[in-house]
Amino acid sequence: MPPNTTASTGRQPGKSGRKKGRRARLLVLVLVLAVVAGVAGGAYWSISTVRASFPQTKGSITLKGLSGPVDVKRDDYGIPQIYASSDEDLFMAQGFVQAQDRFWEMDVRRHMTSGRLSEMFGKSQVDNDEFLRTLGWDRIAKQEYDKTLSASTKKYLQAYAAGVNAYLDGKDNKDISLEYAALGFTNDYKPGKWTPVDSVAWLKAMAWDLRGNMQDEIDRALMTSRLGPKEIADLYPQYPYSRNKTIVQAGQYDEVTKTFGSTGSASGTGSSAGGTAGTGTSSATSGLQNQLAGLQEVLDDLPTAVGVNGNGIGSNSWVVGGKYTIAGKPLLANDPHLSASLPSVWYQMGLHCRTVSSKCQYDVSGYTFAGMPGVVIGHNQNISWGMTNSGVDVTDLYLEKLSGDGYLYDGKTVPFTTRQETIEVAGGSPKKIVVRQTKDGMPLLSDRSDELVKVGRKATVDTAAPDRGDGYGIALRWTALDPGTTMDAVFAMDKAKNWTDFRAAAALFDVPSQNLIYADTENHIGYTLPGKIPTRPQGYDGSVPAPGWDAKSRWTGYIDDDELPYEYDPARGYIVTANQAVIDKAEYPYTLTTDWGYGARSQRINDLIQSKIDDGGKISTDDMRQMQLDNSSEIAKLLVPKLLKIDIADKDVRNAAAIREAQDLLEGWDYTQDADSAAAAYFNSVWRNILKLAFGNKLPKELRVEGQCLWVDPVNTTGPADETEKVRECGEREPDQAQPDGGDRWFEVVRSLMNDEDSDWWTTPASRARPAADNRDDLFKRAMIDARWELTAKLGKDIDTWNWGRLHRLFLKNQTLGTEGPGFLQYALNRGPWKLSGGEATVNASGWNAAGGYGVVWVPSMRMVVNLGDLDKSKWINLTGASGHAYNAHYTDQTDKWADGELLDWSFSDKAVEDATDATLVLKP
Repeated sequence: MPPNTTASTGRQPGKSGRKKGRRARLLVLVLVLAVVAGVAGGAYWSISTVRASFPQTKGSITLKGLSGPVDVKRDDYGIPQIYASSDEDLFMAQGFVQAQDRFWEMDVRRHMTSGRLSEMFGKSQVDNDEFLRTLGWDRIAKQEYDKTLSASTKKYLQAYAAGVNAYLDGKDNKDISLEYAALGFTNDYKPGKWTPVDSVAWLKAMAWDLRGNMQDEIDRALMTSRLGPKEIADLYPQYPYSRNKTIVQAGQYDEVTKTFGSTGSASGTGSSAGGTAGTGTSSATSGLQNQLAGLQEVLDDLPTAVGVNGNGIGSNSWVVGGKYTIAGKPLLANDPHLSASLPSVWYQMGLHCRTVSSKCQYDVSGYTFAGMPGVVIGHNQNISWGMTNSGVDVTDLYLEKLSGDGYLYDGKTVPFTTRQETIEVAGGSPKKIVVRQTKDGMPLLSDRSDELVKVGRKATVDTAAPDRGDGYGIALRWTALDPGTTMDAVFAMDKAKNWTDFRAAAALFDVPSQNLIYADTENHIGYTLPGKIPTRPQGYDGSVPAPGWDAKSRWTGYIDDDELPYEYDPARGYIVTANQAVIDKAEYPYTLTTDWGYGARSQRINDLIQSKIDDGGKISTDDMRQMQLDNSSEIAKLLVPKLLKIDIADKDVRNAAAIREAQDLLEGWDYTQDADSAAAAYFNSVWRNILKLAFGNKLPKELRVEGQCLWVDPVNTTGPADETEKVRECGEREPDQAQPDGGDRWFEVVRSLMNDEDSDWWTTPASRARPAADNRDDLFKRAMIDARWELTAKLGKDIDTWNWGRLHRLFLKNQTLGTEGPGFLQYALNRGPWKLSGGEATVNASGWNAAGGYGVVWVPSMRMVVNLGDLDKSKWINLTGASGHAYNAHYTDQTDKWADGELLDWSFSDKAVEDATDATLVLKP
């Protein structure tokens, strides 16, 4: 029976879709949307299709399965607050309401995590499905549901699924979303029922997005075709512990064993560019270009919804104790950085038991994932918490020597475990694939790429490695490929009352490993690092692919929960996490990773807080908001004084006056990257050109931007080649994932080379237009010249019209049907642009990839500031809006305020919610 509408229907939020729908379907949707817009005279479509899927927000609806009435109160941004009298009713209503606003998004996500996108979008998605089936996220999620999750968690997942299915019951596709109506012209696809496993599987996608240093492993190995060990080490400098503070500064962890042996490798056993990939000190990484380039092609093609797949991405969170706040209680801020998506990955919501008791245990509000019950980040009546990616290394690539139907392991051929998968394809024939796994459960990723199947035929390996024969394969070891308990952790955090409860909940948060910050209404603050974090044998630090044929290369275990770093009420009175090193390697016996973020953002936040404290001021909620918007460029502070000293002489440079005019923009600049700043536009162009000249043009093609071609020396030549011997190589990587990306690793690379003015990195060959650069200042001059003419081409000759926002723009794209296709389709589903302040590795982290251009590629996906003194004085904002329906009022109704750095009031108490309520829907049993 369909839900029974018994009163007036107030309509609200909406969204678009989220995946790569391709040519035939796009053309159909163009026709539909043209009709919707009235171009083809379709008033019927305008009413029945566009509005049919908008949610009912007033009156009442009968839902079979509820034990009592549930109130859904929405404010004027469409953000729902749910009130129920039992846990099951609360989560059933959450499923129903999220499906009202975001079911298309939810459906696409579950097809993605299960490798079934081809069922919706046809043969264009088969390659993605093959890769995702090989990883087997949905299989692991089912194992979690069957074997590791608690009975209460299963009960809540079942209730949530029942709510989603109550929404679907009796609805035609056009009643769910506009995208389904369009899809129906060429595909008879019909959404199936939601299952608890669909919810659990989404955690695997987020874990993939936050998986650690796998990209760095690939990049370091690919670099070996053109760079030597020292050069690669230059590009992965050590973390600057003496300058950028770690998260944990008091060195707290419980009873960590001081004998390492087989329990794990001591921190510092390998450099950030070191590590081994063979027996003992042998290296088998050199020459893996064929395999790893093939893997990179697969990763590049994965949907944005799976993750940004780039370097430099991060998040900010910090907490200030009540001693230093106007409220007298802690303030907690968080803004996770993710690839921009429409709608935002986050969904704001409150889940309230009318009376908190053993029957109904939750009173929590915050950011949720559509498709998953509970609140992921937010606060309840006692505590608040935030998250940033810890960056710990939980993935390793293994080079496997293939032999017949098996692989070489410890001197013997071991058979693969296999399973057959059938991929159903809309409008086409099914495709069968075989997934091979090692005996310890590592999937062979190289089976999903023609290039990866082959040996690195030009690989150079020493006598300790087996003969490469027909090729090496690549397998993946990853903590998320084992069943876990993160779903249990979400519910436990949502009802935690104090630090002890929170730490116990955090111990269940095994994948992905996150930095968790904490504050409570009793004036305590804290930090803990949870997660399933592997230990490795001596000589293996996870920085490069390991030799799968050597049994000694396998993980030795996991760091015990009571050995993981934490802090509680530190004397300094605040804690900052922004993807920097968790703890000084000299203070901790385990290697957490060799690839931390380098701390540019985190140290800036530390400095902002400490300067406020040193001035004797008290920190307010708005001070926290202003810190989130800080645009200061750390690399500009280092480089601008040098750039101002460069002599742009008439005798040396054609049109020198125009170059000096741009150089003068930097005089007196305060290093802030406001959208209206001409100086920020010019500096960032100079920075981009410095990176290109010094590093980018010297990287192998696999790391450079696709289609950018250079004449270079042939690989493996000794010394410079004659001009007639040079070969033309074109870049192969997507622009938003290429190197050098300009993040804070590159800040550190340049900083470490600044005093070596004659380093080979600063030299560049002559071109037709310019002489060679022989030293640092020569290269800086050339970058300043190139930047002037680049911006002249992009922004015009008159520098008075230049500003950073004209270059640094955000486009929000519907990630299913808005990423490709005719212009009208994109116009209908996508939004933007917004001219943004901020930049790479600033606190206001609107990220851009210096190799690919200036456009915004990842953003603060939300911002929040929680006031533990008065929770109703907390503030929040989302990147887009509550709705996934493209023509709904709440599709992007928060984006303008988000772009301007504003925050919305965040009501929590019954009275505050009631005062903010714009529409009430009653769900009745």
